Amino acid sequence: MAAESEKQAKYIVYVEDDARTVDLVKIVLRREGYVVTGAPNGREGLKLIAEVKPDLVLLDLMMPDMDGWEVYQTLRAQDATRDLPVIIITAKAASIDKVLGLHIAKVNDYITKPFAPNDLVQAVRKVLAHRTPSQP
Repeated sequence: MAAESEKQAKYIVYVEDDARTVDLVKIVLRREGYVVTGAPNGREGLKLIAEVKPDLVLLDLMMPDMDGWEVYQTLRAQDATRDLPVIIITAKAASIDKVLGLHIAKVNDYITKPFAPNDLVQAVRKVLAHRTPSQP
């Protein structure tokens, strides 16, 4: 039975430079049965995504080294990650940023910090429910 539930677990990579925020998201989503791994910056995030092949990516926009939009564009440019769902989690709360993310860049969802844990859980559930299973 444990092997069966492990097989059905959804894997999430959270690319975020604030370790406290990563820890909070891990606590919230692990309670819901998700397996969450964090990466501290864009470059490490891309490496982790390639290794883990997650079901979903949570992505901060404002990071040093490589910002979230660069990570997002890299994911969309590669065949293996082109259709990978991405939820932006950012402090950029201006309406124009949300419009750019949802309607221009076509991210799957856009959550502004600070956020309610339940809002995060609902967004993750919604995005994963609409994902078509990937081919082996």
